[in-house]
Amino acid sequence: MHDPIVHTHGLTKRFGSTTAVQDLSLSLYPGRILGFLGPNGAGKTTTIRILMGMLRPTSGRATVLGKPAGDVATRRRIGYLPGDLRVDPRLTGTDLFAWFARLRGQHEPDLVAALCDRLGLDPSRRFGALSKGNRQKVGIIQALSHRPELLILDEPTTGLDPIAQREFLVLLRETAARGAAVLFSSHVLPEVEHAATDVAIIRGGRLVTYAAVADLLDRARRRIELRYASPPATAAFDGVPGVVDVTVDGATLIVTIDGPVGPALRAATDAGMVQRVMPVDDDLENLFMTIYSDRGDRIEVH
Repeated sequence: MHDPIVHTHGLTKRFGSTTAVQDLSLSLYPGRILGFLGPNGAGKTTTIRILMGMLRPTSGRATVLGKPAGDVATRRRIGYLPGDLRVDPRLTGTDLFAWFARLRGQHEPDLVAALCDRLGLDPSRRFGALSKGNRQKVGIIQALSHRPELLILDEPTTGLDPIAQREFLVLLRETAARGAAVLFSSHVLPEVEHAATDVAIIRGGRLVTYAAVADLLDRARRRIELRYASPPATAAFDGVPGVVDVTVDGATLIVTIDGPVGPALRAATDAGMVQRVMPVDDDLENLFMTIYSDRGDRIEVH
């Protein structure tokens, strides 16, 4: 087992009488992508700023790449995108990338050019003339431009168009595939589902769930619509593991599944000639919303 790249234990941060983060303990390992989720004010950005050394915890501890959070030498090994990237509007993307390269002592112009091409960014334009989406691309590229061992991104896809979002998620997976760790906060649940290997959900400063995405998907209740060539034989679903409800309307059948979908899909082929299979709604999102809400209890998934 590798040592964790990020590790927190009992991490707590108070601002006067307000507790922003309370007793947060988690570990992020090489090759993993952690989606850090929670409503506004949950403590995500405060946690990220502690990991970057911008804030000191009130109590508890945080280590990054084996060193206390904020270690100056370690920061060169981190790619970071804040949620409110601020750059001198007179600078171009090329200026900014060169400046960061000098700070880090690592200049990879070919990598920067390839990232600009993949995200569709013209680095010769001044930052002040860029749209929100293109400013975000500048921030993403500077965070990736030195092949960091840890990538920390705060709401990275804000303002990105769908094509850039898709390419960004590919970049995250490539970063993890070379052994780096990724932590990114997000409100966009589908992108977390598609890119992250793990999810940490924080609410009111407390960690309420830390789980592999695959485990959460298995836990989520799903509804699938099946369209048949003729009215299906619903008896094929009797006693099938995970099937909690079956409704039929002519040649259309909706099956509600609590757990893995495999057994239900095998039963679906026994019920008749399936012409089309569609998800009815995003039940993983419903699970997240339950966890986010004040009514959601802590969920442990192993």
